[in-house]
Amino acid sequence: MNLQSKRTLANDVEMPLVGLGVFKMTDKEEAVQAITTALHLGYRAIDTAALYYNEEEVGEAIRNSNIARDEIFVTTKVWNSDQGYDNTLRAFETSLKKLNMDYVDLYLTHWPVLDKFEDTYRAIERLYDEKLIRVPGVSNHHEHHLQALLNNANVAPMVNQIELHPYLTQAPLRTFCKEQNIAVTAWSPLGRGNVLNDATIQAIAKQYEVTPAQVILRWHLQHDVIIIPKSVTPSRIKENTELFHFELSNETMAQLDALNRDERFGQNPDNFKFDF
Repeated sequence: MNLQSKRTLANDVEMPLVGLGVFKMTDKEEAVQAITTALHLGYRAIDTAALYYNEEEVGEAIRNSNIARDEIFVTTKVWNSDQGYDNTLRAFETSLKKLNMDYVDLYLTHWPVLDKFEDTYRAIERLYDEKLIRVPGVSNHHEHHLQALLNNANVAPMVNQIELHPYLTQAPLRTFCKEQNIAVTAWSPLGRGNVLNDATIQAIAKQYEVTPAQVILRWHLQHDVIIIPKSVTPSRIKENTELFHFELSNETMAQLDALNRDERFGQNPDNFKFDF
């Protein structure tokens, strides 16, 4: 494994194992600089969303990078208020214009809005059929949400992006996704920073002579989980790539697995409410 390593998805499209998440990067200059830094360091995946209000900055940074568009894997998402079949198609068109691109690599339903997420995914299937996206996927979907889609989908979702970290290991959901050949991406691989001070993780970091963040990100990779850590700090963007000079033992992996508390730092897909 290295920073250029990829996961082959169900349709043989290759998705980088490590990408940059850009959630909350609302300062235009800061966002462009962070993405530019990441691309310079060798990142080849950027994860944005309509909700993040920085799709324009993602497009700008990629165009200014002088890296060929087809070498960069771009993910964006349809927000809850834009869900439903026709609304999703319109929302995608808006995102594509903001990105100033001809296609998006991966398009996701951001959250499974009750009575809408199935129609939303039907729209994503259409976008896939029309080759406007390379990969159809979802985010924050539990097993029962996925099963509802699988019962009717012509093309199964190929990625499920979920909250995932050592305090929320989601082992049963990861097993289900593996059985269905759905790749798992962790949208909060460091638990929004809440797991970095865990005594066990600190001790493991000392043992391996790496940082707590590197321990956690390596744990994800060894579980075949795609990661999109977010940072605007150049040193941390770099630190999050330095994961390939060490390997966690089976014993260490088990130690980290045992930290699970089923503790969320985001909302539960079965009971979520946003006031924006």
